[in-house]
Amino acid sequence: MESSPGECSGLYIRGNRPQLTATLVTGVGGFIGAAVANRLLANGCEVIGVDNLNDYYDVRLKEHRLEGLRTHKGFIFKKLDIADHDVVLSLSSELSGAPIVHLAAQAGVRFSISQPRTYVASNLVGFANIAELARRARSSHLVYASTSSVYGLNSRRPFRETDLTRHPLNLYAATKLANEAVAHSYSHLFEVPTSGLRFFTVYGPAGRPDMSPFIFARKIMRGETIQLFDHGNGVRDYTYIDDIVDGIIAVLERPATSDQSFDTISPVADKSSAPFRVFNIGSGNPVVVRDYLSLLSKALGREAIVEHQPPQSGDMDATHADTTALREATGWQPRVMLAEGTARLAEWCRAHESLLGA
Repeated sequence: MESSPGECSGLYIRGNRPQLTATLVTGVGGFIGAAVANRLLANGCEVIGVDNLNDYYDVRLKEHRLEGLRTHKGFIFKKLDIADHDVVLSLSSELSGAPIVHLAAQAGVRFSISQPRTYVASNLVGFANIAELARRARSSHLVYASTSSVYGLNSRRPFRETDLTRHPLNLYAATKLANEAVAHSYSHLFEVPTSGLRFFTVYGPAGRPDMSPFIFARKIMRGETIQLFDHGNGVRDYTYIDDIVDGIIAVLERPATSDQSFDTISPVADKSSAPFRVFNIGSGNPVVVRDYLSLLSKALGREAIVEHQPPQSGDMDATHADTTALREATGWQPRVMLAEGTARLAEWCRAHESLLGA
């Protein structure tokens, strides 16, 4: 199916609904939010982007991401806090059925240990406000960010969406589990189609400076010592940003529907009689953290200085995504190999060293 110039190519809502040309993206100054907005704009969509541009990390990096988005005529930016109920609901008149990609949240495992109230405001109150916005605006689809951290104490890998998720290791993961529960209630009560995406260690150019790939790159380039927790024995399912965006768009194009075969006597965790679902989105190829550090060091052409540390409280030992469900539902599969993605990250870091953070 082709689009005429100016139409939202690549974003077709299946069924009898008309093609949509506008999407609300929250957290648009963030790593994933900016990448999703950029893809939608490149496809001819109009994007309303919101972000409070907080100082959790260097705001200059968020502004750097927004610079590229502001070159598109179809981009509208609104600085607002999703925890502000009245301001969020005021957007309903501008959406009128448009889909929402909700990526705004207070991220980070370790920060949640010292600043729990921030997570309550953004990830609990903020999510509830966005869910209510989706209901009042009659949004065609609410796609939102969850996390691999919801699997918590589960040691059976790869993680599957049908696994039990009752044992989070930190408040960040707990808030994301709450988001999934709230999404289901809105899908059940108000028939708002919702799709949660459990992200697995997203990396790439212009990424988050609090994530290990950027921390490693920054310290390698500055000749600083890297604290390698658990002696680098942790395992992570590193997923390149372009693959994440591909998955988000693929899910966005296909609103969740009710599962007519849903068994209320033996219910499964990832589906429902309501238009609700959750998907893993990861590379499916987990890597030992110390091996990733070695790969990044080679890409940057510099040796890493390492200081081994015991395991960090709240961290998961390993993550590994089973993405069968997402592949079967949308045809998505990751395309960027770790070596290629890491080379792109290293190239960006060399060109933007001032944006790597403190």
